[in-house]
Amino acid sequence: MRDIFIIGSKGIPAGYGGFETFVEQLTRHRKSKRIRYHVACMGDQNDEFEYQGSRCFRVKVPQIGPAKAVWYDLAAFLRCLHEIRRQPGEQPVVYVLACRIGPFCGFLKRKLKKMGGRLLINPDGHEWLRAKWNPAIRRYWKFSERLMVKHADLVICDSKHMQRYILETYRRYQPKTDFIAYGADIIQSGLSDQDETLLAWYRNWKLEPKEYFLIVGRFVPENNYETMLREFMDAKTEKKLAVISNVEENQFYQKLKETTGFTQDQRIVFCGTVYEEALLKKIRENACGYLHGHEVGGTNPSLLEALGSTKVNLLLDVGFNREVGMDAALYWTKEPGNLSSLIERVSEFDEEQRNAFGSRAKRRILSDYSHTQITAAYEKIFLE
Repeated sequence: MRDIFIIGSKGIPAGYGGFETFVEQLTRHRKSKRIRYHVACMGDQNDEFEYQGSRCFRVKVPQIGPAKAVWYDLAAFLRCLHEIRRQPGEQPVVYVLACRIGPFCGFLKRKLKKMGGRLLINPDGHEWLRAKWNPAIRRYWKFSERLMVKHADLVICDSKHMQRYILETYRRYQPKTDFIAYGADIIQSGLSDQDETLLAWYRNWKLEPKEYFLIVGRFVPENNYETMLREFMDAKTEKKLAVISNVEENQFYQKLKETTGFTQDQRIVFCGTVYEEALLKKIRENACGYLHGHEVGGTNPSLLEALGSTKVNLLLDVGFNREVGMDAALYWTKEPGNLSSLIERVSEFDEEQRNAFGSRAKRRILSDYSHTQITAAYEKIFLE
């Protein structure tokens, strides 16, 4: 039995977040009986539970601001080492998602290597470019990334753009890399248009099928909410904009409220969160179009989910997104008027145009991003 320890996500069952969705799907689609997953989960106590055949262990983390993520990953890694020491297995693997514990990585790697284990990392996107961090924290993330790439046995990149960046930026360490994207499916939600849960959601937010554009994702600056809100407000369309996100009336929310005045536009509806998987998929299926403004990540799971379920997808024109969407999506820039004109154009699409984009989007998922392919690629690496 090969023990695979995954740390760096907030844990499973997944809420919102790329890593959380990835771990949820990886453990759900496991095929090899030689693999046993151990998943770190952020919690308010140190305990364990079973989920999808995986051992999940909660790590209690103090509220210490940005250092919380570093503390969590470090504590989780030490728990992994303790478990490996307690129950030695066949060449255990510790897979670290994101590069937050670089200064400790050399020490941890030596401990793991003595136990016959391997260290794999996923650098995610450019964490050091995220607008929410101050300059000092950004410098730390970049420094940490360098040290983690230096000490990793393998760097798994979820986009080819990220893989090229790692190979070019850290060529002095001659990092061993591999490219494995995230997965998605094109299975229909299974809900009918008359499903009472769906109809109740529509009534609650005063929405109608096919009469809304949709955004799903974390409410953070680097996802370009300001551009999307401004452009939608300028668009001449009677359709609405439904925003499904963990929105808190924090400093970022207040800033957008003041600078854009979006609360004055009755077409813009903040719908809170939707954690019921089938309901969220049905909401995606019934959208007129999906807006995706992610800019600093790699292959984003929410984008793959949109391609698998929403027919028309409007993506920010950056390399990460073009790599995934190719000719199956439409692209916009931050230039004033660019997105608003695209929204107006998509609002007038007939069913034939919508179906054409929908077919291409689903072919993209089937060709390169199916969960079967992604899981097989990971299991091959884990069992090497």
